[in-house]
Amino acid sequence: MKPVERVLSTGILLSFALCVAWLPQSGASSGAQTGAVGVPAYHMQVPDGPLPATLSPKQFSEPKIQNAYAIAARIKKTLYQQPCYCHCDRSLGHGSLLDCYVSIHAAGCEICMRETFYAYEQLKKDKTAAEIRDGIVRGAWQQTDVSKYQKYPPAPTRK
Repeated sequence: MKPVERVLSTGILLSFALCVAWLPQSGASSGAQTGAVGVPAYHMQVPDGPLPATLSPKQFSEPKIQNAYAIAARIKKTLYQQPCYCHCDRSLGHGSLLDCYVSIHAAGCEICMRETFYAYEQLKKDKTAAEIRDGIVRGAWQQTDVSKYQKYPPAPTRK
């Protein structure tokens, strides 16, 4: 093989390897969907069986984190159907926002908590999981006022 051909074939192999390495990893939960370009993994429907347990809020000392984990435990079906824009589907293999709460991941992630508070507030407005997902994809979660979650348990919100 001539040196030029060797360099070209090596370059092609490296290019292929880089393309494969940059493909998103499949979610840890089977059946995770990826939506439009750039939308992290989520599930369209809740499975018939039980969902994974979330960590107890009592494990954490910060009220905002306690509230996030307490809410996640109450709205697991909704969170199972939501993407997480910290892109933990790629870095940790998560299949939805719910996966962030089966470990300590969400405790250190402002994005996970904001999306969860957004989903909770939208559920209280009788929004469906699909409507909440549309809001999350549009970035509406970024406007969530987390100050009301600084005390545990949070003060009741009015409709």
